[in-house]
Amino acid sequence: MGRWLALAVLVLAVLLVAVDATVLGLATPFLSEDLQPSATQLLWIGDVYSFVIAGLLVSMGSLGDRIGRKKLLLLGATAFGAVSVLNAYASSPEMMILARALLGVAGATLMPSTLALIRNIFHDPKERSLAVGVWGAAASAGAAVGPVVGGFLLENFWWGSVFLINLPVMAVLVLVGIKLLPESRDPNPGPWDLLSVALSLVGVVAVIYGVKEAAVNGFHWGSVAAGVLGIAALVWFVRRQRTLDSPLLDIRLFHHRGFSGAVLADLLAILGLSGLVFFLSQFLQLVQGRSPLEAGLIELPAAVGAVGAGLAAGTIARRTSVSAVVAGGLAAIGVALAACVVLGADTRIVSLGIALFVGGVGAGLAFTVTSDVILSSVPKEQAGAASAVSETAYELGAALGIALLGSVVTGIYRGFQAPPGVPADVSAAAHDSLGGAVEAAAKLPPEQGQALLAAARHTFTDGFQTAAGVGWGVLFATALVAWFLLRGQKLADGVEH
Repeated sequence: MGRWLALAVLVLAVLLVAVDATVLGLATPFLSEDLQPSATQLLWIGDVYSFVIAGLLVSMGSLGDRIGRKKLLLLGATAFGAVSVLNAYASSPEMMILARALLGVAGATLMPSTLALIRNIFHDPKERSLAVGVWGAAASAGAAVGPVVGGFLLENFWWGSVFLINLPVMAVLVLVGIKLLPESRDPNPGPWDLLSVALSLVGVVAVIYGVKEAAVNGFHWGSVAAGVLGIAALVWFVRRQRTLDSPLLDIRLFHHRGFSGAVLADLLAILGLSGLVFFLSQFLQLVQGRSPLEAGLIELPAAVGAVGAGLAAGTIARRTSVSAVVAGGLAAIGVALAACVVLGADTRIVSLGIALFVGGVGAGLAFTVTSDVILSSVPKEQAGAASAVSETAYELGAALGIALLGSVVTGIYRGFQAPPGVPADVSAAAHDSLGGAVEAAAKLPPEQGQALLAAARHTFTDGFQTAAGVGWGVLFATALVAWFLLRGQKLADGVEH
C-alpha cells in the first residue's frame, strides 16, 4: 500500500508541472496589461520556463542519481513553491522573466526524479507499467486541466492566482513525501561534471532558441548562430561523455534499440502534435469565438482518452506487442490530426471532441509504453538519467513542433489580402497575428473591420489545416519507424530483485 501512496505524491508533482506549462497562455493578456512588456519580453516570459527545463533535465536527472532522487525532489518542490510566489507578485517584465527561469530550474528537478523513483519503488514490472500509466495520465490531465483551472481563476481573481495555486499542492507534496517516499540513488555515482552540465544547457537552449527564432523572424544571422552554437555544444557534450568515467549521460544507453526507438518515437510524435495543440486554442477562441474556459473544456476529451488508455496501455502491450501498441497509438494521433485538415469555423463541438478523444487515446497508449520501455531498458541506478532523456525528447519535440509547424501557419497567415482602403499600419498589425487582426478590426468602420477579420480568419484556418496535414504525415511516418525499431521489444514480466 505504501508504494501506491508514494505514487500519489509523485503524481502531484507531475500534475503541477504540467498545469504550470499550459496555464500561462491564458494569463498572458492580463499579465501584459499589468506589466506592459515589449513583444520580445512577452516571448521570453512565455518561452524561458520550457527553455530552462529542457536545458537542465539531463543534468538534474543525473544529479538525482548522485545525491538521491527523494532529496532532489523535495528540494525542487520547496523551491517551486517559493518561486511561484515570486511569479505571482512580479512587478516588472524583467522580474517576471527571471521568476519564470527560476521556476524552470525547479521544474527540471521534479520530472526526472518522479519517473526514476517509480522505477525504484515498483519492482514488479506489471505494477510498474500501471504506475507509469498513472504518471503519464497525470501529465496528460495536467496539460488539459491547466486551461480549465486557469480560465476559472482568471474569471474570479487576478492573474497572480494561477501561480499561487502551486503553494498548497507543494506543501502537501513535501510534508507527505518526507514520510512516504523511499530514498534511492546510484551506489557508485562518481563526481557531477559541471562542464557537461554547462554544455547540455547551452546546447539544448541554443538549438531550441535558434529554431523558434527562425520560425518567428525567418533565418537571419542570430538564429543561425544560435543553432550552430547549440549543435557544437551538443557534439562536444556527447564526445565528453564518452571519455568520462562517470558521465552525466551514459551514451551507451542509445546502443539499446528499444531505448533509441522509444526516445525517437517520443520526439517525433510530440513534434507532430504540439504545434497543432498550440494553435488549436487560438483557433477555438479567435476563429470560433469561444471563451478561454470553453476552449479549455472542449480540449478535455483528449485528456479523458489519454488517461483511460494510459492506465490500460501496459496490459494491452503485454497481450499484443509493444511495437503494435506504440505504432497503433501514433497512427491514432495521426487520424486526429487528419481530422483537423477539414476543421472550419462552423465545425461542431461533437466532431472536434471525437477527433480529440481519438488523439488522446493514441497519445495515452504510445507515450505510456515508450516511457515503460525507456525505464525497463536501463539498470535501476541510471533511472534518473534515462528518465531525463525521455523528458528532454518531449521538451525538444514540443519546441521544434511549435517552431516548425508554427512557421507553416505563420507563413500562410501573413499572405492574406487586406480589404481595399485599410491603412498600412492597421494592416501590418493585422498581419502580425490573428489576435492582432481582432484588435485591428475594432479600429475600423464595422463593415471594413468585419471584412478584414473574415479574411484573416479564413487564411489562419488555411494555415492551421496545412500544418495539420504536415503533422499527420509526420505521425504516420513515425508510426512506421516505431513499428520497425520496437519489433521484438517486450515489457518485462518477472519481479526484479
